[in-house]
Amino acid sequence: MRRMIACLSLVLLLSSCSGDHEASPGGSHGASSDGFETRAREVAERWQGSADDHAWRKGFVALEVLNPHGWNHVRRIPAWVNRSSHNGAWQLAAKLPTDAPHRADVRWPDGEVSQVPLISAARAYEEFSKSADLIEEECPAKRCRPLRVTGAGLGKVPLETSRGTIQVPAWMFTVEGVEQKKVHVAVDPSAVTARPERTQRGIEEVMAFDLVAGKPDELLLRYGFGACDTVQGPRAYETDQLVVVDMDEEGSSSGHPCPAILKTATTTVALARPLGDRLVLDSGTGLPVLRGLNRR
Repeated sequence: MRRMIACLSLVLLLSSCSGDHEASPGGSHGASSDGFETRAREVAERWQGSADDHAWRKGFVALEVLNPHGWNHVRRIPAWVNRSSHNGAWQLAAKLPTDAPHRADVRWPDGEVSQVPLISAARAYEEFSKSADLIEEECPAKRCRPLRVTGAGLGKVPLETSRGTIQVPAWMFTVEGVEQKKVHVAVDPSAVTARPERTQRGIEEVMAFDLVAGKPDELLLRYGFGACDTVQGPRAYETDQLVVVDMDEEGSSSGHPCPAILKTATTTVALARPLGDRLVLDSGTGLPVLRGLNRR
């Protein structure tokens, strides 16, 4: 996979993928068969008991941007609404609530409840009403309209986190002439821990995983590989708390041009026992592998 990414960075349709390789001997893209256990043990020891581990299991780690689009989709957002919002054409035409609670309960899928601080409706409006940093085209008079906010109230929206999907408080703004509500998550960003970052030069080996129906001691893995790579098989290293997974891929050494294409496929790997509540880590990045094969 490392050769594939190197080729992609050249932005060439065809490139030779047969040069020297900085990975393990023989052009292996993951850890070598002999070195996998050592690498996996290092990954497991680095993660287990770390601040990232604690936050992932017991904290509030969002797996998506808190306010990616900001609209409660009932139907498709009209083009003029997006254009006007992008250009910051907002007008406050009502008094926003000032008596909302400063904290609220969040219930996790395992039944645990946490209290999180909330931002005010005024702060939420201030955050989303700014124009975008990059405006390619100023708002044409005939294609933009003022977005007049006529009211706001607290509601809830789903949010994917490291501990599962939860319902979080959100401000719902009524906008004149728009069927959808303008949504802004009310959780104060100070309560949210950023997703952990991959180790320096770490290359993702496994993209996602899922359980295999009827086979509790197997995992289904989705991985990426180069068009000229040979995939030799998945590997797993297990502890009581973690499972580290890896794909053993080997690049072509034929010297022929290699299409700069990243392919994906799935395979299964056998475990010594069912996964249970153990966390799955990628051997290349040292980060958790998310469940759900359709991600990205």
